[in-house]
This record gives sequence, structure tokens and C-alpha cells, in this order.
Amino acid sequence: MTRKTTRLTLATAMVAALVAGGAAKADLIVPDLSYRTGPFAAGGIPYSDGFHDYFTLLNERDGGIGGQKIQVPECETAYNTEKGVECYEATKGNSPLAYNPLSTGITYQLIPKVSQDGVVLYTPGYGRTSAANGKTFEWIFNYPGNYWDGASVMIKHLLDENGGDLKGKKVTLLFHNSAYGKEPIRTLEELSKKHGFTFSTIPVDSPGQEQKSQWLQIRREKPDYVLFWGWGVMNQVAIQEAANIRFPMDHMIGIWWAGSENDVKPAGAGANGYKAVTLHGLGMDYPIYADLKTHVYDAGKAAGAGDQEGTAVYSRGMYAALVISEAIRKAQELAGHAEVTAAEVREGFENLEITEARMTELGLPGFGQPFKATCEDHGGPGAAMVQQWDASAQKWNLVTGFISPDDEVLNPLIAEDSAAYAKEAGLKDRCN
Repeated sequence: MTRKTTRLTLATAMVAALVAGGAAKADLIVPDLSYRTGPFAAGGIPYSDGFHDYFTLLNERDGGIGGQKIQVPECETAYNTEKGVECYEATKGNSPLAYNPLSTGITYQLIPKVSQDGVVLYTPGYGRTSAANGKTFEWIFNYPGNYWDGASVMIKHLLDENGGDLKGKKVTLLFHNSAYGKEPIRTLEELSKKHGFTFSTIPVDSPGQEQKSQWLQIRREKPDYVLFWGWGVMNQVAIQEAANIRFPMDHMIGIWWAGSENDVKPAGAGANGYKAVTLHGLGMDYPIYADLKTHVYDAGKAAGAGDQEGTAVYSRGMYAALVISEAIRKAQELAGHAEVTAAEVREGFENLEITEARMTELGLPGFGQPFKATCEDHGGPGAAMVQQWDASAQKWNLVTGFISPDDEVLNPLIAEDSAAYAKEAGLKDRCN
């Protein structure tokens, strides 16, 4: 606890130093709008730990990116939109290259700000789904996948589980009553029309510590499947309540933000069989962890309490840092110099290609889907796998390979939503 408190104090001091102009000019600045406190800390902590540890690895092993060290000033948002905007305003004056706020609410508020200020907003697996349309959203990137992809993959998995036919099935979405939780509703409505299942929604007000009425409704209505869009303490409560009413856990599927070890362990054996989608591989059986052990963990440089390594959300934070670092590397290549600007990093994001060969070089073979960004495509392939919790072994197991989303349904929705935003904001198609 003392170590964590010290890190938070140092992080606050670092932000203050950066605001005062204390960062060396050559440093690459990638702020972390984190949340290590409050009811959503169970997700925020492992994500930030993975995010920091990857950049620490680059600094300690490689001397940074292109010879330039990376600074990751941390600003606590407590998953509060207003505080998130305050953190953005407090750090934007020091030439940050990209923001990754891990909050759909904060993302919606920052989209017009970063577009005006000229800095990248990278929102992998969250945020505004239609930002995948680079023709409208110049500064926003959400590859390798988004919420509508996740919803589609869930339904495709259910189709696979039911011989390709969901007609007559009842599917309920239990969701965090916020911009985050509401994001998949339109997609699931369209998919219900296409596949003939009955779709209903049940909201849970933040932070989600009280859900008895919602689960009584589920017990009464008896849906065949529950799709779950939760976060933080809400996840633990929902899984425990599902176990309490003996809902079949293999018929409950969470989005990737409801698929961490912190979500299922409190329910003990009751969580056995619970499923969630994931954008990437699981565990520590990757070569990169040998380097992390040598240069970060054993060197006493691990973020936080150093107890999240290899967990699902730690892996996602590490993956986000990897993508940002590769975009910076691409920007350096395109610009011909190492001290890149935010505008040059935007070019790096838009011209980024991460192949399986490159992931292997980075020590994460088979970890994520290869993708190639373009002016039009800021969203990536959107494929995801399904993981399932084994309570006896205390581990997640992958039960599918990568499943591609239904672009026939999703692409028109993305075009429609981004066109509405462009009209409201007075934007023109930038890729003609």
C-alpha cells in the first residue's frame, strides 16, 4: 500500500513538473489518464500497470523509441468524466503524442477537444464505435476492434452454439447505464432483426453495487442468454448474483471489460463456466515476459503493486502501449527524425501496419489480429475470441479462435453514425 501511495504521489508530482515545463524536450510524452481509486479500480489498476510496464521495458531495454525515452505522466480520473477532462487540460500543454483514457464517457468529451488541439486519441476496444471511420474522425483510432464488433462476435458465437439458428431465443443485455453500456444496443437491435431472436435490455446504474432487482427480473423472464456490459465492481456483483439465482454461467457472456480475473474470483466456484470475449491472447506464455522479468519486474520497476502481471486487463494495457509505441516508431520512420510531433504521430497511426511477423518480433506471437490502418479505416478487423473461466484451475481458457464481426450489419451503422456526427460538426469527407 505504501509503495502504491508513493507511486501515486510521484505520478502527481510528474504531472505538475510536466505542466511547469519540466520534461526534457526530447522525451516522448504519452499521458496515462488512470483510475486506481474508486469502484472501477479493479479494472483501472491492471490496465495502467500493463501500460506503464511496457513503456518501462522500452526505456530500460531499448533506451526508448528511436533513442528517445518515453514519459508516462499519470493523472487520476477515478473514471469520472469531469476529472478526465481536467486531466487532459492539465497535461495537454507539454506536447503529448497520444491519449488513451480508458473511458467511453471521457472519450466522447475529448473527441472534439483533441480534434481541435491536434493530438491523437487512441481508444482500443472502447469509446465511440463510429470513430472507426477515419474519413470523419481524423484524430481518433480504435483498432483492433470496437464495441459493435464485440456485440457481433457474441451473437456469432451464440449462432455457432445453436447450429446457426437463434430464432425464438431470448437474449438480454445487462448493461452499465452510461455511454459505455448503451453503445452496443443499436447493433444488437439490428442483429435481432436479422437472426430472429427476442432482444431486451436491463440497465444497472453506476457503480452497480446493487443488482438484486435486475437479477430477479432475469429469473422471472428466463432469457436464454445474458450479454453483459459491465465494468469495475459491477462485474463482481453481477457474476455473484447470477450464481445466486443459478443462472447457467456458460449462457452469460461479457464484453472484454467484463472478463478479468478480478471479476470472477470473488464468486469462487459459482463463476465456473462464465464467458467473455477478448481481443487478444491470455496469460504469460509469451517471450516478452522474459524481458519484462529481467528489465522491469526483477529490477523493481514494475508499476503499482507489481501483482497484476499476465492478467487479462494487464495484457490489454500492455497491448495498448505496444500499439502506441509502434505508431510512434512508424511516425519516426515517415518523418525521418526521432523527436516527432503529435501531427507526425497521427500520420504514424494512420499508416500503421502490425503483422504477425512483427508481433513475433515483439515477443507476442499469435497474441492479436494483424491489421493495417488507412485514411478510411481507423478501426481494424474487429475480430475477437471467446474465453471461459475455469474456477478449479483459476484461469481463463480460450474456447474459440478469432471470430470476425458481421460487417454487413456493422458498416452501414458506422457510416450512418459518423455521417450524423460530421453533419453536426460541419466536417467534410477527408479521404477523397
